[in-house]
Amino acid sequence: MYASYIKHFLDISGAFILLLLLSPLMLMVSILIYIKMGKPVFFRQMRPGKDANIFCIYKFRSMENQKEGERLSDEKRLGSLGKKIRALSLDELPQLFNILKGEMSFIGPRPLLIDYLSLYNEEQNKRHNVKPGITGLAQVNGRNAISWKAKFEYDVDYVKHLSFYLDLKIIFLTIKKIIKRDGITSEGDVTTQAFKGNTYEK
Repeated sequence: MYASYIKHFLDISGAFILLLLLSPLMLMVSILIYIKMGKPVFFRQMRPGKDANIFCIYKFRSMENQKEGERLSDEKRLGSLGKKIRALSLDELPQLFNILKGEMSFIGPRPLLIDYLSLYNEEQNKRHNVKPGITGLAQVNGRNAISWKAKFEYDVDYVKHLSFYLDLKIIFLTIKKIIKRDGITSEGDVTTQAFKGNTYEK
């Protein structure tokens, strides 16, 4: 009952209320990005959702555009504004629109790159049995600072034990993580390393 109906209702109503409350903040972030980094303000990318169906995810852009002839690392493209946006998880706010469209949930495995789909084993692919989320069990247990193997184990564990209590616990732990700014990056990287398959550690 919870996974099929109540969770969806809470997602839609919660996203609608938060969009109303946070619209001034989202407008301010949009203006800052436009002034500091220019267009586009939003980052859009196709990602796999529930049952691996592809959808377009929305985020605030946090990296500088590549200039013609330059191939900058993520570290150089992620300026002071981008670092602040990521540290406070403000880049995730536009995903409230994905929730309203029924493509995402507040809680669930993070939607990863389409390129990774062919790299998952049967167990890891179970992460697509539910809608992807803005935050999830992997995020509150290390976020970008843990290995891919651990992330997928947390994702599948969430799918197997999905409940209102677990979602509530993840919400409170997410707030705690944001306040502490914990696990934003993986060791030695400003973001996280690419998943290269199960023969690699990460």
